[in-house]
Amino acid sequence: MSSMPDSQPLLVMVGGFLGAGKTTLIVKAAELLHHRGKRAAAILNDQGAELIDTRLVRNHQISAEQVVGGCFCCRFSELVDAAERLKRYRPDVIFAEAVGSCTDISATTLQPLKRDYGAAFRLSPYTVLVDPARLREMRSAPPDSDMAFLFQKQIEEADLVCLTKADLYDDEVSLDSTPVRYISGVTGLGVAPWLDELASGGMLAGGTILGIDYERYAQAEARLGWLNCRFRIDLLNPLSPAVVTGQLLDNLDQALAAEGIQTVHLKIMDEAPSGYVKAALIGSGTEPAVEGDLTASPASTHNLLLNMRALASPPQLEEIVNRQLKRIPGSLEVEHFQCFSPAAPKPEWRLSSVVNQ
Repeated sequence: MSSMPDSQPLLVMVGGFLGAGKTTLIVKAAELLHHRGKRAAAILNDQGAELIDTRLVRNHQISAEQVVGGCFCCRFSELVDAAERLKRYRPDVIFAEAVGSCTDISATTLQPLKRDYGAAFRLSPYTVLVDPARLREMRSAPPDSDMAFLFQKQIEEADLVCLTKADLYDDEVSLDSTPVRYISGVTGLGVAPWLDELASGGMLAGGTILGIDYERYAQAEARLGWLNCRFRIDLLNPLSPAVVTGQLLDNLDQALAAEGIQTVHLKIMDEAPSGYVKAALIGSGTEPAVEGDLTASPASTHNLLLNMRALASPPQLEEIVNRQLKRIPGSLEVEHFQCFSPAAPKPEWRLSSVVNQ
């Protein structure tokens, strides 16, 4: 990646469906940039507060801000403010991770950035990450599937699609005219070429304005129940973070399945005095992705974050989570609990044509 003025960092917008591996890629890319003598920062985005992704990024010593309470499109001013605050760290690159259910990023976020903040930030091509397993699932979904609608719209507006988890899959994928790259945020495969391509200036940022029915968009997002919870447990008998996280993840996944509820994305992060572990599922009964210190020793006190996205009503999710938390053998202190369905998106700006820089 060529050098760039500290006053004009490269702003890299990363989209993709829930569980596509956006945060994992950002952490790996920031690590690679550090080895190149470059600074990286990140902005995380979510409909709710108490984000595992923000905690994870900061645990990797990456300067991070978060925009919560709505997508970047609905919180555009807050996105700009967050990016401006990060500039005090003199980053060469600022990654901005969009909400996993969000689309129409080009018209509502990239075009206004180009129009009004071209002197403050360089914009890279809009990258959308696609998990090959999720792609197979969505391609076999019914034509009226709400999740498939969101998934397809994200791909349609991408400047560049990256097939993630290339260390696990060797799928050859065709996505019409959208360029496809293969990448792994775990092993680093393809990350360096991706960064170099973004910085080269060879591709327009936000080259496509999406055609989208906002009523249909709102209907699709509202199908999701969204739950974020922060809590502390003091166990009767010490357990390792890996055991605490694994047991709770399994119990929640099984409880959802027993109610006929489809898990879309389920993440738990446990921070104990002996270390941290994060585990995530991208579907009911799928193999969890785990990171952190799996050898951390047993501890009595555990501070946990839970982020859950599932095809259920908020009362259903709230009841299931509360039931599972009460099963924990020890004292429980819930410090934050938020459960809702996303409100209809109302962008601050929506431009109808591509802004050329």
